[in-house]
Amino acid sequence: MKFVTKRIHAFLDYPVAIALIALPFILGLGDSNPLALQLSVATGVAAFVLTLLTDHHLGAFKVISYRVHLIVDFIVAIVFIIAPFIFSFEGIDAYYYWINGIAVLTVVSLHKSEAIV
Repeated sequence: MKFVTKRIHAFLDYPVAIALIALPFILGLGDSNPLALQLSVATGVAAFVLTLLTDHHLGAFKVISYRVHLIVDFIVAIVFIIAPFIFSFEGIDAYYYWINGIAVLTVVSLHKSEAIV
């Protein structure tokens, strides 16, 4: 059952980007590897810019197609799922990336009428 629409996705993008920037500080990420904090903040900034540039009703500049946006989200999800293994994240650092990666992968997978690959 696919129920995540383009509109719902657009409303999720800005809060998720802000959470990716703020939560690493709130949760104290970076104990197992400082990159755990830095990767999330950099991804949050990139996600915010991507959302501003995406061609949907909340995009400010609409220069990136929505399909490309979904592909980027999919790639980020995969990177987040494998990052703990590659960078030796442990504990909260690893769980943070696995939970976020699975959440983004789930949203992209439940997307209505926009095939990404």
